[in-house]
Amino acid sequence: MSETRYPRRSVLKGALLGIAAAPAAAWLGRAEAAPVKLDVNDPQAKALGYVEDATTVDAKANPNYKPGQNCANCLQAQGKPGDALLPCNIFPGKLVQSQGWCKVWVKRP
Repeated sequence: MSETRYPRRSVLKGALLGIAAAPAAAWLGRAEAAPVKLDVNDPQAKALGYVEDATTVDAKANPNYKPGQNCANCLQAQGKPGDALLPCNIFPGKLVQSQGWCKVWVKRP
């Protein structure tokens, strides 16, 4: 067994510095990635019937679809009116086409 002794103050200083540095390291290491355009072949997009052009929605397969519904007038889509690509609450970190549509469409008030 080793007879090396560490002074209590040195150990406590090191522990406190490590604890203080952890949040800073996490903050520096977390670079938010820019959102990417949603791919229609994404598994979640396929499961929700997402299409980039709402006029191509198969009404028989999606009986809830009504003409005029699109991501631009959906409650889930965020962003400014007139944007071609919008961030969506259903697809975090991804951008949807403003003229797109999916099964989760809800009318914006």
